[in-house]
Amino acid sequence: MKNLFKTLLPYKKTALLVLLLMAGQAYCEMNLPQYTQNLIDTGIQNRGIEHILPEAATDNDLRMLKDYMTEEQFSELSGLYEEKDGEQIFKRIALDEEQLDYYDDYYLEPVARCYADSIGEQLPADLDDSDQNLRAMGIQFAGNCDENAGLDMLAVQNRYMWRIGGLMILMSVIVMAFTTGISFLAARVGASIGKDLRSRLFRNVMSFSTAEMTKFQTSSLITRATNDIQQVQMTSTMILRMMLFAPCICTWSIIKVYQTHAHMNFIVVTGVIAILLMVALLFRVAMPKFKIMQSLVDALNAVSREILTGIQVIRAFGREETEEKRFDRANKNLYRNQLFVNRTMISMSPFLMIIMYGLSIWITWVAARRIDMGELQVGTMTAFIAYSMEIVFSFLMIASMAIFLPRAGVAADRIYEVLGTETSISNKDGAEDIQAENSGTPDGTVRFEHVSFMYPDAEENVLTDIDFEARPGETTAIIGSTGCGKTTLISLIPRFFDVTEGRVTVGGRDVRDITLHSLRDEIGYVPQKGILFSGTIGDNIRWGDEDATDEQVLEAAVTAQAMEFIAEKAEGINSEISQGGANVSGGQKQRLAIARALIKKPAILIFDDSFSALDMKTDIALRRALAEKTADSTRIIVAQRVGTILHAEQIIVLDDGKIAGKGTHSELMKNCEVYRDIARSQLSEIELEAAG
Repeated sequence: MKNLFKTLLPYKKTALLVLLLMAGQAYCEMNLPQYTQNLIDTGIQNRGIEHILPEAATDNDLRMLKDYMTEEQFSELSGLYEEKDGEQIFKRIALDEEQLDYYDDYYLEPVARCYADSIGEQLPADLDDSDQNLRAMGIQFAGNCDENAGLDMLAVQNRYMWRIGGLMILMSVIVMAFTTGISFLAARVGASIGKDLRSRLFRNVMSFSTAEMTKFQTSSLITRATNDIQQVQMTSTMILRMMLFAPCICTWSIIKVYQTHAHMNFIVVTGVIAILLMVALLFRVAMPKFKIMQSLVDALNAVSREILTGIQVIRAFGREETEEKRFDRANKNLYRNQLFVNRTMISMSPFLMIIMYGLSIWITWVAARRIDMGELQVGTMTAFIAYSMEIVFSFLMIASMAIFLPRAGVAADRIYEVLGTETSISNKDGAEDIQAENSGTPDGTVRFEHVSFMYPDAEENVLTDIDFEARPGETTAIIGSTGCGKTTLISLIPRFFDVTEGRVTVGGRDVRDITLHSLRDEIGYVPQKGILFSGTIGDNIRWGDEDATDEQVLEAAVTAQAMEFIAEKAEGINSEISQGGANVSGGQKQRLAIARALIKKPAILIFDDSFSALDMKTDIALRRALAEKTADSTRIIVAQRVGTILHAEQIIVLDDGKIAGKGTHSELMKNCEVYRDIARSQLSEIELEAAG
């Protein structure tokens, strides 16, 4: 889970700003129920009158109070009013809210007793000043006095309603502004987290060697770069929008609930406990399924990718139905898991609604009795229900996040597993460019000095005691049976792997002492499987040299014997290549891959069985062109066909990871039985005599 919150650390300043905006939003939202309470209690029930001291009163109304006050109280009360134009009507002098609140408490009991006697109601001798019924009597007395003094009570009520309504509108606008700002910042942070994680993940994966790629698998890396990052991005936004907001709204709601003095807090506590128990139960049930969901997505992606990649083979062998069943199994496994989780999550909603509406009914039932007894007002009950629902809703938000956080936490852990993996092939301290000792003209001599290699976690060597030298201007061929280690051997030159024993040198320097970029920049590598990228033919060839001119591209294509099919296309080198080179044949892919390597003009050319898809005529023409155009380069060819390497200056014969023979074709035919067997299985006696 810590990895999930680690993604938010670079944005802590924005998160703090969001928290401040949320505190402001919560404060404004918490005022709205209070305004609703005021509209009901003061605006409707009390006709807009807020204080027990009337704005105006007749002489008779003021004298009524004298019997219920001490001399000192009545004298001070008289000083608060001044006679209006000799009409026996007295108007209250200007007082601020603090003074009015003081006099509300000071005169509450005598005013309430006066009003109670006027309506024939008997009040107990010992009164509680916090009794809302007592205050309501005082307000009613003030209203009667204002009405007797000729004030327009409808205007007073409307004025109060418009003022409170205006404040509610203002608060709503402020809440909307805060919400917009919070949503914008949260979405921006979420999108930035997604962008940064994808960039970092891609950058790290690009540095991976074959060992790391094998460890994680392509399908899993795709899932981590897409689905997992999307989960983290979405949850990060939810954290800023919901998880930070819930404590703010809960804190303000608790304060407001306390300020209502409704004395029904036990109902809210019961509701919160019920919600937490229910969420804990669902959490226990759903959590195991959340943990395996991402691995099931990985499995589905792996099956999908394998089927789509091998669709032609599947059709050729009539395996469509079998593969559909295999896909269906992976799909159903994910479906069942997601269905279980979704059903569990959906079941939470009706139970929560039952709890929330049950609390409302309970509060209303308890409050109704207290309202009937004069201990509570309707507006106070309405505000208490609103605040209680906010408290419950805040715990609901926290509970909902507690359900979604585990999956996002698992996704974040999977992402950081990749980010925390360092490539096993990297520049060592003190590594230098290959040109450093050679004044920009690197020596392409490749030397294997008693090299052995073992794959990670393997039990035995793939290559053992390989020792030979490939020199510039010569062709060194490597041949052997399938699985003897030919591709592994040439992979050690550009450091796709590092040797287990011995060393590989280029220009007399250990490849591990050369920077990866400069080493690979001097190697033209043509893989066993021709891989092309979406774009034009010219774009694919320019992978070897992005600054190459059209003339240089055409020259490389001519050398690679690719002009034959390029010339047939209407747009020539500007013709489009679809993703993966799906719109060209295997032989055309190989020739374009060769042209891509040749345009670099590298010191070392490596061909990993790159002529296998070519017909014999094209093969011969290509080898002649290579001998002419790459006369100064070190040429290393891995081949299956003896005919491709007959005229190589040096042939290395591999057998079970060891060198079984080394020399020219004629030398090997005399002293290497493994080579003789390969040659005789592919060439007739006449061809062998002609070659020898």
